Amino acid sequence: MKLSRELRVSELAVCLSLFEVGSTTLFLIGGDAKQDAWLAMLAGAAGGLVLLLLHLAIHHQEPELDLFLLCRRYMGKVLGTIVSLSFVGYFAYEASRNLRDLSEVTELTLLNRTSMWIISMITIIVVSNTVRYGYRVLFLMCMILFPLMALGYALISFLIPTTGLFHSDLALPVMENGWKPIFQAAFPEIVSFPFGQVVLFLVFYPYARKGRNLNRAVIIAYILTALALTFINQLIIFVLGPQIAAYSTLPLLETVQLIDLTEVFERMDALFTLLLFLGLGIKMAAFFHGAVIGLERVTGANYRKWVFPVGLVLYGLSFVSPTFTEHIEIGRGYTLNYTSPVFQIFLPVLLLVVILLRKKGMQKSAKN
Repeated sequence: MKLSRELRVSELAVCLSLFEVGSTTLFLIGGDAKQDAWLAMLAGAAGGLVLLLLHLAIHHQEPELDLFLLCRRYMGKVLGTIVSLSFVGYFAYEASRNLRDLSEVTELTLLNRTSMWIISMITIIVVSNTVRYGYRVLFLMCMILFPLMALGYALISFLIPTTGLFHSDLALPVMENGWKPIFQAAFPEIVSFPFGQVVLFLVFYPYARKGRNLNRAVIIAYILTALALTFINQLIIFVLGPQIAAYSTLPLLETVQLIDLTEVFERMDALFTLLLFLGLGIKMAAFFHGAVIGLERVTGANYRKWVFPVGLVLYGLSFVSPTFTEHIEIGRGYTLNYTSPVFQIFLPVLLLVVILLRKKGMQKSAKN
């Protein structure tokens, strides 16, 4: 089955960048490393880069096939279907987590008198409508929103130092406790979130136009985004300090709320909330697309027929955790340490090995 090539490589790279940003700025990443969170982020990004190269190696074995078609072709119909459905479940779960994050942030910051079920329902309806029109709309939307998000985060990064909130001494001493806490914070948590989640793009790589330098564009976008996220994450440490930041519910939002340039910028938290909404929406829509495309590959039914039932599942899954605290504990504890590595590392490695072995076997058969 051949896929129509409609996406420019630049669109793919921009979407990957915004996908990585997604919900990352909602949290303090690598907080266990305290003031060395930036080193933990860089270590995690390096690990994620290795995974990205692994995913690109898988894609280039059969550039015409996406993740689900690769699984079914090289793992067989039965095992390939099981693995494909497992990825569908993983993508759907991650989308439901983003839905819950967006609903919680909305309730905490803007609509504290509105029931969460109403917020979640409105959100899932809007995102479902985006998914219904196909991945092309998502990628075009990313191209439109990219300048706004880049400018917004650049403005925040500029204003924090210029308003006197920046205290570089809070990042000292560097490596006070050596490398151990840095690596413990980076592996597997930071690798799993946000960097390893780019495994989703194995679904979208085949749509890129042929003849373009996909590897270069994707790797450059990944590295630049990782460096930007590391800097933004460390801004929280520079302002709040490692101790306060570690126990903050929305650390970057609290940091941004401290910005006050009289009669110029007085409500920067509104800008950050908008940026957060856009990032969460893009990430949720991307995972949603991955889930419905996977169901189309497995069942043969058009992905549009799966938008409504998958949307209902995402809506229900978003309420599995009774409290936001439990939601965070499950997502950043059990999921990142045990579930995510299976889909980001183990299954891709297994798939690449199977592809290489099957190709080697076919070459021997051809020679004989």
